[in-house]
Amino acid sequence: MPLLRLLLNILWIITGGIWMAGLWLLAAVIMVITIVGIPWARAAFNIALYTLLPFGQTAVNRADYTGQEDVGTGPLGTIGNLIWLVLAGWWLALAHFIIAVALAITIVGLPFAWAHLKLAGIALWPIGKMIVSIEDDRLFP
Repeated sequence: MPLLRLLLNILWIITGGIWMAGLWLLAAVIMVITIVGIPWARAAFNIALYTLLPFGQTAVNRADYTGQEDVGTGPLGTIGNLIWLVLAGWWLALAHFIIAVALAITIVGLPFAWAHLKLAGIALWPIGKMIVSIEDDRLFP
């Protein structure tokens, strides 16, 4: 991991990244406990890891990345995302948005605010996404 990315990830953890990763983890655990929510728990666990160390990674549409549709990228994925949005997505997105606004007040906090806004978008519609390294050749051919 390049030094700048490492520094940004450390500062991210200090400026709220650990708390948001914890909220994502809490959402995943709640989903697993309900048994019915297990399909959403996997996405929440993956995004919890992404939320912990976002610099150097990005979220992409799985169908675009792999070149093939699957259950999560089709109509069932849309239904799953709607259920997620109602049950957990809106409050995770709201938490990311509130932290982003607080961080955007300072010039130093702008990159972190932008990362929180990207995560807020993912919080609203996570099914069908996957987290990949920005160094992946398939992203920028």
